[in-house]
Amino acid sequence: MSDSFLPPWAEVSEKRRAHIERVTALLDRWAKQLQLGRDEAQAWHDAGRWHDALRDASTEMLRSWSGDPDRPVETLHGPAAAARFASEGEARSGVLEAIRWHTVGHAGWDRTGRALFMADFLEPGRQFARADRAFLADHLVHDFDGVFRQVVRMRIEWTVREGKSLFPETVALWNRVR
Repeated sequence: MSDSFLPPWAEVSEKRRAHIERVTALLDRWAKQLQLGRDEAQAWHDAGRWHDALRDASTEMLRSWSGDPDRPVETLHGPAAAARFASEGEARSGVLEAIRWHTVGHAGWDRTGRALFMADFLEPGRQFARADRAFLADHLVHDFDGVFRQVVRMRIEWTVREGKSLFPETVALWNRVR
């Protein structure tokens, strides 16, 4: 992955860079298969390559850029990265909202946000439920909304099974797609 793939201020490990590359490749594949227009395809690509730009940043940096003193730090890399990109002039609200909420979900997303949420979960480098996730990734071009609903369901089921809290944004997303 070239250095220009991420902004110079990105803080990601090599493992995270590989994840970002797989997410972006999946988004690019879907954009081509769905024959998206140039602007929407670029939005998907940029959301993919930027979504985890601050994934390995310090707690202090994440709290500072996100402006959130309370949420669990593992959920702040999206809001922090979105704020950083906005401060540098990124104005596409769909890209910024996709990045901001990709960890917990958001009911107000456009297709860019929904696509990033799915690609982040379905990218082939993740080790769990490989066959199911590969099927969903391949099926997306035939049933975008149905695959999205299934990914939201799977992520919520995992969260509950692990005994983690559901964020209000996640609940609102589920109530919108169920």
